[in-house]
Amino acid sequence: MDVQFVASVAPIVRDTKAARAFYMDALGLSFEGGEGGEGVYQFTQELEGTKHFGLWPLSEAATACFGTTEWPSEIPVPQASIEFEVADVAAAADELKARGYRLIHEARTEPWTQITARLLSPEGLLVAVCYTPQVHDRSDVGT
Repeated sequence: MDVQFVASVAPIVRDTKAARAFYMDALGLSFEGGEGGEGVYQFTQELEGTKHFGLWPLSEAATACFGTTEWPSEIPVPQASIEFEVADVAAAADELKARGYRLIHEARTEPWTQITARLLSPEGLLVAVCYTPQVHDRSDVGT
């Protein structure tokens, strides 16, 4: 597998108000996405050192993984999401399965056009191997 870069990092938050207070007020980060208030995904693509940083409500992470707003009780709740950009998501997913890892879902195209396959890491992070067309359209990719 040829990981090209970290495409995204996002704490998975249960209390969006507390998360916003910490990341925006205490750390001084600004988010250009997420208008709409409580329980809405907020993000920035302007933070040096990462392509994308977001605050991902658990209900939205559950919807992305399982198609429901409730995280399944039999699967540990992740604390964060990290996405690794690869050239071929299906091949990367097959490689992970061949190594004995259980995917939450196979490679698929998300409504925001990113192609993802997800699994939980041994320490409980929600990990995606992905291809994100939007970051490849940016002139600063690879810098």
